[in-house]
Amino acid sequence: MIYFDNNATTKVDDRILEVMLPYFSQNYGNASSKLHEFGWTADVAGEKAREQVANLIGAEPNEIIFTSGATEGVNTALKGIFKAYKTKGNHIITVSTEHKAVIDTCEYLKEEGAEITYLNVDREGLIDLDELKAAIKPTTILISVMAANNETGVIQPLEEISAIAKENKIIFFSDATQLAGKTQMDVNDLGIDCMCLSAHKFFGPKGIGALYIRRKNPRVNVVSLLHGGAQENYHRAGTLNVPLIVGLGKACEIAQAEMWDNNTEVSKLRAYFEHQILDIDGLRINGSTKFRLYNTSNITFPATLDIKPLLKQFAFSSGSACSSGTTEPSHVLKTMGLADIEIKNSYRFSFGKYNTLDEIKLLTKCLLSGF
Repeated sequence: MIYFDNNATTKVDDRILEVMLPYFSQNYGNASSKLHEFGWTADVAGEKAREQVANLIGAEPNEIIFTSGATEGVNTALKGIFKAYKTKGNHIITVSTEHKAVIDTCEYLKEEGAEITYLNVDREGLIDLDELKAAIKPTTILISVMAANNETGVIQPLEEISAIAKENKIIFFSDATQLAGKTQMDVNDLGIDCMCLSAHKFFGPKGIGALYIRRKNPRVNVVSLLHGGAQENYHRAGTLNVPLIVGLGKACEIAQAEMWDNNTEVSKLRAYFEHQILDIDGLRINGSTKFRLYNTSNITFPATLDIKPLLKQFAFSSGSACSSGTTEPSHVLKTMGLADIEIKNSYRFSFGKYNTLDEIKLLTKCLLSGF
């Protein structure tokens, strides 16, 4: 099997695994046990990782809390901000192509009294900034827009969105799960107030992520989902998972150091792939080809070409890994205006740093030869 599903998850970098292992068997202390060396060692490792995460996104270490991943980050941010600001207002603006973690959380918040506005996207997968401005009400407390879409790779205009939010004194949250670690981003330059990321999207371990919460200009208040301890400055009770936290930190460090090289090399692979298959009659690339992650190709194939047999040799996806097990058509592509038959014949190829040109050539040869 050749792996082309890096937006779903990535292989753990050997260097990351190496730094994690001692914290399972040797340095196994509880980071909250501050009276002995085992606890100090764990605490120091966790704080180093917090700095590494902060450095990746241009934040301060005390603005980072560790989570179990992006889904927890989304839930903490949306529910926590709604609870903290519900005396000011109950209106949340988001986008109909968001990850299900955002959409399902918003639907839950409706039951808690929230009013949710879902923005549309155009055929390119981009929101209309005028529609965003028109959706704002005196009761709007939060704008939630995904940085880069997990199915199409489309990147939203974050700076423009944050400028609108700031002008109206509204908190701006972004699910940056697909963007963080893949391209340079600074939360202050982008004007993001709250943001989540997940290690396993950029060659770190599964089950660990981080939530950035701005502490000044403006200070963002988030009510905790978990109670029972003082960990994470009372934002998330529970014993810290030090091995995974160390892995997250190392993943951030490596991503920052090797970002441009990975970007360049993987971009070449994606460009070669798309250039080779564009001769297939009826084939179309879904989403903006200008504002898009460098590793993602979402392709609609002609109905006469069934590529599912290729899944015996290549790993790729029909959409989000969190929803591809369902029989419903992709809500992202449906919102972008694709017909159900087009969505049925659409597949996502997401490349990573461990892919090679020979693997891409084999894939394109199979597609062009009809297997």
